[in-house]
Amino acid sequence: MERTYIKDITPGIRRVSGFVENLRNKRTMAFIVLKDITGKLQVTLEKEKYPELAAIVDTLTLNSVITVEGEVVANEYVKMGGIELLPTSMTVESIAEALPIKADSDIDVRMDYRWIDLRRDQNQLMLKLQTTMTAAMREFLLQRDFVEIHTPKFIAAASESGSEVFEVKYFDTKAYLAQSPQFYKQMAMAAGLERIFETGPVFRAEKSYTNKHATEFTGFDLEFSYVTGVEDVMHMEEELIAYMMAKVKAAHGDAIKALFGTEVIVPAVPFPRMKLKDVYAELEKRYGYTCPDEVKGDLTTDAERMTKQLCQDMFGHEFIFITDYDAKERAFYHMRDENGVPQGYDLIWRGCEITTGAQREHRYEVLKKQAEEKGLGKDVDFYLQFFKYGCPPHGGFGLGIDRLTMLFLGMSIKEAQFLFRGPNRLTP
Repeated sequence: MERTYIKDITPGIRRVSGFVENLRNKRTMAFIVLKDITGKLQVTLEKEKYPELAAIVDTLTLNSVITVEGEVVANEYVKMGGIELLPTSMTVESIAEALPIKADSDIDVRMDYRWIDLRRDQNQLMLKLQTTMTAAMREFLLQRDFVEIHTPKFIAAASESGSEVFEVKYFDTKAYLAQSPQFYKQMAMAAGLERIFETGPVFRAEKSYTNKHATEFTGFDLEFSYVTGVEDVMHMEEELIAYMMAKVKAAHGDAIKALFGTEVIVPAVPFPRMKLKDVYAELEKRYGYTCPDEVKGDLTTDAERMTKQLCQDMFGHEFIFITDYDAKERAFYHMRDENGVPQGYDLIWRGCEITTGAQREHRYEVLKKQAEEKGLGKDVDFYLQFFKYGCPPHGGFGLGIDRLTMLFLGMSIKEAQFLFRGPNRLTP
């Protein structure tokens, strides 16, 4: 008999497998709560009727893995779906020792035993959320003629952004782990692919110990050609996010509310847009927040956090695009207007930056000059070659899957990844 997922259980003869989540072993009856990735099922055993199964149950421990066959029947007194399985056979797949962690154990202790921690309903929902999220965004882009690519993570030049990079030995030379697929996304534009996206690992050698930074995370990046301005890029992103969040709400909204107490709010399009200087002006006027003039070319951490309230108060919205940053705070490959203002933006959700996007500079001589201004020169020679032989105007952005998950569920970045990597964690 084929195994049936618990979510698909209907009355009749069935075979199920899973972890023993709960066990009440009475004198004449035994009640087992069996859990698989899709749900939970009560297994009810009359011990006098099946003494050989009763002997097996006596050996079980919590979190042991078993396979059970029997008849699924309706029982209005059973809370889990109003059905139960009356077993006729049982196989013990493995016996579990007492767990070294509990649900309320310190987070770093739980990270040491992450494979056990991942059994919790919250963490399994977290991974289901990520699956729906990436599938929805991929679906959205495929409907719009995007092509999926996979760029290399070993790179020769350590200059994709201002962040630190990991240096690795590469045969008789050295290489670096990619901080983003940015250069190769733009190479794809020069290759005439026009619309591309990628999901893959991103590495940042930053000794950050905040609840939103990791040294390795999953990026969802896209780039597309023939944009007429940065507004095209922002519009693509807001449409993508609204589409994805509608899918997440439909699939997991109720479960997220029940397990995490947070509401999935599908955002209205268009998202609010504000210039950076106007953000600072409103923060000062409304909340008395000021910062030194010398740092007002970028968004400070405190200002970023306060945009959550600002966005709600001004627009009744959870998202906000912030534009018009100082050129010295933006990457050299961002296009600038006639006044030298970068044609890019940050997208903030719930007071946390989730995207830096832009229209890119595609003209070779201008791009070369902007690279030299940043002191890059030879380091980006290979990248500059992409623009020598014709390249359409283009733009794009990247999203961190783990950071999106963190904000969806109100958890830390450590818990929003299958396995967290940070300055002090390389295992399991």
